[in-house]
Amino acid sequence: MDRNISAPPLPDPPRRPRGRPRKTVDARDDGNRRQALIRAAAQLFHRKGFDATSTRDIAAAVGMHSGSPFYHFKSKGELLHAVMEEGMRAAIAQQADALSKSEQTTTDPRWLLAILIRNQFDVLLGPGSDFIPVMLYESRSLNARQRASLVQLQSDYEAAWTPVLEALHAAGHLRADVKLARLLIFGALNWSVQWYDARKDATLDDLTTAAMALFLPAA
Repeated sequence: MDRNISAPPLPDPPRRPRGRPRKTVDARDDGNRRQALIRAAAQLFHRKGFDATSTRDIAAAVGMHSGSPFYHFKSKGELLHAVMEEGMRAAIAQQADALSKSEQTTTDPRWLLAILIRNQFDVLLGPGSDFIPVMLYESRSLNARQRASLVQLQSDYEAAWTPVLEALHAAGHLRADVKLARLLIFGALNWSVQWYDARKDATLDDLTTAAMALFLPAA
């Protein structure tokens, strides 16, 4: 055998594709699974309460193994915070959209207040309205940092009400102090989650009409 015969050249190493590597199917599904967990947790926390709901319950609701939620959330408390944060961000976006559409046709503060009230009832009592009631009645289970982040979101949501109430006060339609009026209005509207039953009670439009008559009585 001729010892001078050289070995065949090695093939070039495969080139790395440019840009970010493609996500696996499991990685692409992470966001969907996370959202499914948040929605299921919101429903269960609303119906059963935070303390009475286990991570096993939440996992079962989305077809996961009992320990799988901890891949997405470090604890049940972190999942609770995610539910509340998701609810507040969605409420802010929904309210902004409702006001934007209304302000294209009118700037009457009485009409804008009716829009805000009707939207608030929808956030509290409409389809998929599990998120904000959980925030109203389960905040005690959050830590201080989590509560602080929600306070800022709540402030952002309520900020849209202030100029409307100030305009009503300036026009003489609202006689109460604006800040106190805002707090009392939210207190009254939010309490509806304790007693409202869509099968027995009035429609959300009826509730809005009654609230407007209560908050802005005829002169």
